[in-house]
Amino acid sequence: RTASGLRLLDPDAVRGRSAPTVLTPHAGEAAALLGVAREEVEAGRLAAVRELAGRFGATVLLKGSTTLIATDTPRTPVRVNPTGTPWLATAGSGDVLSGLTGSLLAAGLAPLDAASAGAYLHGLAARRAADGSPLAAMDVADAIPGAWRDVRA
Repeated sequence: RTASGLRLLDPDAVRGRSAPTVLTPHAGEAAALLGVAREEVEAGRLAAVRELAGRFGATVLLKGSTTLIATDTPRTPVRVNPTGTPWLATAGSGDVLSGLTGSLLAAGLAPLDAASAGAYLHGLAARRAADGSPLAAMDVADAIPGAWRDVRA
């Protein structure tokens, strides 16, 4: 099920923002934003993330077991995050990712770097927290400091 608020997202309003903007849809949300079926997004994730970034003039982080991050600059390569895990497909996990990415933006990272680092740390935190079993979003949030220490070591 897709958040109904997405139906109100105006590409022109997003593109007109002066502040850095990062959108973090999963495949279902991306499909709603693009007006296509979820299966079409899943079959063409690279094209979908590029299309969203161009349409909204924003950095787009397309969540999934392999998260893709694109900007609206056509020559900028799409980044691929390898730390995703199926355990992240849980209620609230995307909120943790958005908060982490937003904090990195607020700390001064460029949107592409904030989204990339946020996705990487989010995935590492989930792997630390999962321990081979299902997890809750709070488990991921609680594991972020440890993931941060691992990256800085």
